[in-house]
Amino acid sequence: MTNHLSNRPQSLGEYYLLGKSGLRVSPLCLGTMTFGTEWGWGSEAEAARAIFDRYLAAGGNFIDTADGYTGGRSEELLGQFMAETKTRDQLVVATKFSFNARPGDPNAGGNGRKNIHRALEGSLRRLRTDYVDLYWLHAWDSLTPVEEVLHTLDGLVQAGKIRYIGFSDTPAWYLSRAQTMAELRGYEKICALQLEYSLAERNIEREHVPAAQQLGMGICPWSPLASGLLSGKYQRTSTGGQGDGRLQVTQSSPNPVFQKFNEKNWKVVDVLVGVAKELGRSPAQVALNWITKRPGVVSTIIGATKLAQLDDNLGALDFEIPGELSRRLEENSRPELVFPYLFFSPAMQGMLTGGVPVHNEPRWYR
Repeated sequence: MTNHLSNRPQSLGEYYLLGKSGLRVSPLCLGTMTFGTEWGWGSEAEAARAIFDRYLAAGGNFIDTADGYTGGRSEELLGQFMAETKTRDQLVVATKFSFNARPGDPNAGGNGRKNIHRALEGSLRRLRTDYVDLYWLHAWDSLTPVEEVLHTLDGLVQAGKIRYIGFSDTPAWYLSRAQTMAELRGYEKICALQLEYSLAERNIEREHVPAAQQLGMGICPWSPLASGLLSGKYQRTSTGGQGDGRLQVTQSSPNPVFQKFNEKNWKVVDVLVGVAKELGRSPAQVALNWITKRPGVVSTIIGATKLAQLDDNLGALDFEIPGELSRRLEENSRPELVFPYLFFSPAMQGMLTGGVPVHNEPRWYR
């Protein structure tokens, strides 16, 4: 299946359906994990408000947060900004549940019914709203039966507290089982999938991207700039990397999301910077442009702590990357072909078809 976003330039004010739903969202989604400074980095309220205003003024309508971002401060600020500007109903507001809110209490986290209700009530209060447009399962907890998750979320849709549901950071087999069960039982189906995806992290192309395309889920990449690595502002050092940004603060964190300083990624950065120079664009703009055109991608989540960063990101849609330069980026960031995916390569597939070309798209699809 081909991507519904062509290689032509886009604008933030163009809207696309999120998966097999009627929900229209901008091609760039404003991520608000940077709203608040409780984690040692991020934006104070005044800077966050300026970022919020600039995104809306540019035509954006899709904003992403989570109950645990900056200890709930992200949701509080977003709720405050929407109330002050009276923009709640024109926005697509997404938030998440899963992570524990009270250490020592096993039912204050995870994906069970008790925690989903607890988390949603807290989010609605902080966001100053009575409904959430898109409610994300933040991460697979490896414990809760998928039937319980789906039945709970479907009930919240029926009650009008949430409009659509999405899964984030889950195994491909789990989301596939969930979607099939939703189809068979008449539950609200999953319309979106949020996963880390960038030139530095492409492992979802093995299972998640095909699953999303087959099962009607729009992909919303998070960390498309690899926590800032692909902005080009970091330099190699003998101990990893150095630069003014989040990775400098978090490089000692045990969280694997922040472990971006490695030789493979430095090679990707080198190619990216070279392509950006040829195009007269910033590395961040090129990295974002490339990821927005990947198969299955509907809306890419961007974050900023400064207006200049947001403005640079918003300039990522209005140009094309020529074929040769796009191929250079793709080839130098391509994930390793490992078992069993070795069997699905064109050479191996030829052994199954007897060497005869067989296309997997019906002609009417084109």
